[in-house]
Amino acid sequence: MSTFAPFAKPIYVMLKPVGSKCNLNCDYCYYLEKANLFPKKNNQVMSEELLERFIQQYIESQTMPQVMFTWHGGETLMRPISFYKKAVELQKRYAGGRQIDNSIQTNGTLLTDEWCRFFKENNFLVGISIDGPQDFHDAYRRDKMGRPSFHRVMKGIELLKKHDVEFNCLAVVNDYNVDYPLEFYRFFKEIDCRYIQFTPIVERIRKTDSLLKLATASDQEEDTALAPFTVPAEKWGHFLCALFDEWIREDVGKIFIQLFDATLANWMGVQPGVCTMAKTCGHAGAMEFNGDLYSCDHFVFPEYRLGNIYSTPLTAMMYSEEQLKFGNDKFDTLPQQCRECDMLFTCYGECPKNRFIKDKYGNSGLNYLCKGYYHYYQHVAPYMDFMKQELLAERPPANVMRWAREQKNR
Repeated sequence: MSTFAPFAKPIYVMLKPVGSKCNLNCDYCYYLEKANLFPKKNNQVMSEELLERFIQQYIESQTMPQVMFTWHGGETLMRPISFYKKAVELQKRYAGGRQIDNSIQTNGTLLTDEWCRFFKENNFLVGISIDGPQDFHDAYRRDKMGRPSFHRVMKGIELLKKHDVEFNCLAVVNDYNVDYPLEFYRFFKEIDCRYIQFTPIVERIRKTDSLLKLATASDQEEDTALAPFTVPAEKWGHFLCALFDEWIREDVGKIFIQLFDATLANWMGVQPGVCTMAKTCGHAGAMEFNGDLYSCDHFVFPEYRLGNIYSTPLTAMMYSEEQLKFGNDKFDTLPQQCRECDMLFTCYGECPKNRFIKDKYGNSGLNYLCKGYYHYYQHVAPYMDFMKQELLAERPPANVMRWAREQKNR
C-alpha cells in the first residue's frame, strides 16, 4: 500500500470566493451546476468573516516559509477589488514572517486598468482561461446571452500586458480544437504567453435525475453518457504528439507547457508540478464560499465533503483519514493494466475523475484517456531520456532541440 504521511506535503486549498457564480455560461463548465448544492443560489459570496478565518488557519497550517493562495471560481472578479484588498491586508496581518503569494484564475472578460494595477502592485499571478483562436474559443465559451467572449478576453490580456502583470493561460482541449494542435499552440506563442496548461475536457452526464448532472468516477459507465464536447482519447494523444514535436524543436526553455514539464519531472524521479501526474494526491482541497471543504476542485460532490471550517479546523479536515485515503486511492485503486504498464512511473493513472472505463482484463478504473496518454509517452520517451541525461550532466535540457532537429532530418 502506498503511503502519504500527514504533514509530508504543505496544505494547498483552492478558494472559491463567489462559489460557482460566473458571467459566462461555457457549455463544458464542470462548476456552474455546483450552485445546486446550496439553498440560496443567488447569494453565494464569501463573507469577510469567513475570509479572515480561512486566511488565519491557512497560514498557520503551513509547514513551509512560502504560502500560496489560489483564488478560483466561478468567476473570481465578480467579487469587488475591495474584497481582495481586504484579503491582502489579512495576509500581511497573519503572515508571521512567511512569504505570501497569490494566484487568481479568471476568464479575463471583467479585467480593467484598476484590476491590473492592483494585481501588479500586489504581485498576483493571473491565470487566463482562453481556448485558442477566436473560432475555437467562441465555440463553447459564451455568456448567458449566447454572445461570444473571445474579444473581451483578448482585451483583458492586453490590459495585463499593458500593466506588466505576470499571466499564464489555461486552455481546454475539446472535441473541436483537438483536431488543430499546431494552430492552437501557435496562437499562444503569437500572444506571447510563455506558460500554458492544456487541459483535456472529459465529462459524463448522468442518465438518471440528479441534483448534479455531471458524473463522478464512482458512477457506473452504463448509467452515464459521454458529454458531446469530451475530447476523444486517441485524438488527445495525437494532439499532444503534434504539439510536442514543434515544442521540442523550437521552444524548450522559452515556452513552458505544464504537461511536458511534469513528464520530465517524473522522468527525473522528482515530484511533478501537477497533481494529476503524481503518484498520490489529496493535499489540494477546494473551499466553497460558505466554508465547506471538499477533497478536490473536481470532486465537489456531497460524498467528498470533508466538513466546514466553522466547525472543524482546516488541518483536521485536510489531514483526516478520509482525505488521506482519498489521496492514497489514486495509486492504490489502479487496475492491473496500469500496474503492468511500462509508463506507470510517469502517468500514475492520471486524474481519478477520468478513471471510469474497464481495462483489458475487465477491471474497472482505467483512465478514459489511457490510449492517448500511452501514445504520447511512447512518442516522447527518447527526448525525455536525452533531457534527463543533460540535466544529470548539469547541461541545459534545451540542448535537446538541436538533437530533435537532427532526428527529424535523418
